[in-house]
Amino acid sequence: MITNVSCAQNFNANFSKYFEAKDTLNQRKTLEKWEKAKPTDPELFTSYFNYYFLKSREEVMTLSTQEPQSDALVIKDSLDNTAGYISSEINYKNKIFQKGIDKIEKGIQLYPNRLDMRFGEIYVLGQVKDWNNFTKKIIQAIRYSVVNKNEWTWTNNEKKEDGENFFLGGLQDYQLQLYNTEDDKLLTNMADIATEVLKLYPNHVESLSNLSITYMLKNDFEKAIEVLLRAEKINPKDYIVLSNVAHAYKQKGDKLKAIEYYEKTVKYGDKNAIEDAKKQIEKLKK
Repeated sequence: MITNVSCAQNFNANFSKYFEAKDTLNQRKTLEKWEKAKPTDPELFTSYFNYYFLKSREEVMTLSTQEPQSDALVIKDSLDNTAGYISSEINYKNKIFQKGIDKIEKGIQLYPNRLDMRFGEIYVLGQVKDWNNFTKKIIQAIRYSVVNKNEWTWTNNEKKEDGENFFLGGLQDYQLQLYNTEDDKLLTNMADIATEVLKLYPNHVESLSNLSITYMLKNDFEKAIEVLLRAEKINPKDYIVLSNVAHAYKQKGDKLKAIEYYEKTVKYGDKNAIEDAKKQIEKLKK
């Protein structure tokens, strides 16, 4: 047994060395030897996943007349006018990428408590902007969190302390990722994730806030306020919630209620929140 563990550790160390060196040939050789020796080693699946993901990634130079969101080289004409932009774009080769997904899926089936596998898969789905599967995998993890009671493990099967907060904190990062796309079509994805969390963790204030944001972005301030007031009951001193309630009332046109909640924000907020709330109160009282 000690020999098997040592063997797996050597494979892992060798793969990590070649991975850092971007030596894909020796990565592949190590993975093949590793698979023959320890075909169900959990670190084998994560290593295969990393191998295929990076192998699928390719950087392409693009020429455009429209300014891209990423850094770009500006091309000028003879009159010093902007003629175009050269930038790099990251694409992924679907067949190779899918091989990585297949490997990590098998790993999750064998080791369903390995949260690094689940979060790793969700991360790459976000990288390729496959938001439907991104959302689907998050919801699967949420549902499983009740089954395993948040007894999550990570790399080398190390147990994650305070698994529930760690798990829910990770979900917040993914919700922020969806929000930062500024794509209104993905508000449904955000709402679906928040709703699923709240089915199982009804007192999760962050998910109540997330759900309220999806309503506000649709100008449904009544529903937003309803959800935020639930969050306030759970944590009456959460100044982000209080500030959002104030904003929703302001947008709805209820000045008195907006001032009331901006005043609560002043009472419990940090420096920036207090300054902003005071400015809002001043405007509303004019």
